[in-house]
Amino acid sequence: MTVERVGELTHKGKPRTVIGARLKVGDRAPDFTLLANDFSEVTLADSAGKVRLISVVPSLDTEVCDLQTRRFNQEAAAFGPDVVVLTVSADLPYAQRRWCGAAGVDRVQTLSDHRDMNFGNAYGTHIKELRLEQRAVFVVDRDGIVRYAEYVPELSQHPDYEAALAALREVVA
Repeated sequence: MTVERVGELTHKGKPRTVIGARLKVGDRAPDFTLLANDFSEVTLADSAGKVRLISVVPSLDTEVCDLQTRRFNQEAAAFGPDVVVLTVSADLPYAQRRWCGAAGVDRVQTLSDHRDMNFGNAYGTHIKELRLEQRAVFVVDRDGIVRYAEYVPELSQHPDYEAALAALREVVA
């Protein structure tokens, strides 16, 4: 049965429906199959054994999403090779590749959920009315357990960067 959460998210003050159950700290992170900028498939299992910061944005072509992805790209340098930073959106891989080139983003891997929204459905970020992702941030440890989960309640708001980065530092330590 598909879970639909009504009113937990707003877009410019208007309530939206989000598909999928919210993940909680301690949950096993669901696997997913997303498309990289070259249309190759990427799964959570591809980064097994590493700590993952998963930044979820509605569209890279919006101001807050742009800033969020740039911020995590900048912060990624401090964490080294044992940390993988993924940005997930419903943008087409072509658009993600163009955006990354224009923005100079090279430490974050952008991944597209456009094909079937399987990430959004599994992680509880699929906005039903817009077919976009709810802004969210997850930290997943080396064993695939969610150690931090934030679902931003208004689409135009920034996530709590400091809390996400503190959780990431704690998991890496």
